[in-house]
This record gives sequence, structure tokens and C-alpha cells, in this order.
Amino acid sequence: MKNSRFAVAVHILALTSHNPREQLTSDFIANSVNTNPVVIRRISGKLKKAGLLTSHAGIPGVAVTKESSDISLLDIYKAVQEDNEATFTMHENPNPDCAVGRNIQAVLDNKFDRAQKAMENELAAQTLQDVLHDLFD
Repeated sequence: MKNSRFAVAVHILALTSHNPREQLTSDFIANSVNTNPVVIRRISGKLKKAGLLTSHAGIPGVAVTKESSDISLLDIYKAVQEDNEATFTMHENPNPDCAVGRNIQAVLDNKFDRAQKAMENELAAQTLQDVLHDLFD
């Protein structure tokens, strides 16, 4: 199953950063993402909890809390990851009587950990500003 929360979160923050003086509602953002406003509200809630977005009671819309150059893609990724959700997961119950099945989990756990760290290092090196630059320059 594909998970697009991260991409939608970057979209929300890019749109909000690009329009800082506008009160962007979940309906407006949902139209840009081409999804349901409920999806936007759920992901925006995670971004608020992480301190990347803010809103005020009685005032429609959200605002980014930091400069786009101070928000790494890793910050966004971590904000929308579900608890205990791994990017790479092992299939369950490989056959212990098989030479591959007996050892595959330990081998792949190591490979998956290295891949996860490499991905997180790359996301840490890129910012929301980099995304905005690529979108508009």
C-alpha cells in the first residue's frame, strides 16, 4: 500500500509558505492537493503537533511557524510518520527450515536500517526552501 502523507504534508507546507499572507483553509488546500479536506485537516494536525503549522480559533486557515529554510524535509517526514511505522518492513514468518528463510530477517534488517539512515540523511540535507526553489525558479 502506498502512503502519500509525506508528499501531502510537503504540499501543504509549500502552499502555505508560498502564500503567507492568505488564510488558506483546508478546502483551499484540498483543492490544490486534489483530495478531501478531512485528509488535509488530519495531516495539518500532525504538522501542528510537530510545531510546523499554527492556526487560531475562530480564524480560518493555517500558517507556517518557521522560515522555509529552517524546515528540513526530515522534520516534515517525522511529523507525519505514524508511531511504529517503518519505511521498510520484513515479511512475517519466513521458514526457519530454509537456509534463506532462517537468515533473511537478520540480513534484511541490517540493509533496511542502512537504507533508512541514508534516506533520513538525505531528507535532513534538504529544506522546504529547496522545494519552493525547485517549484518556482
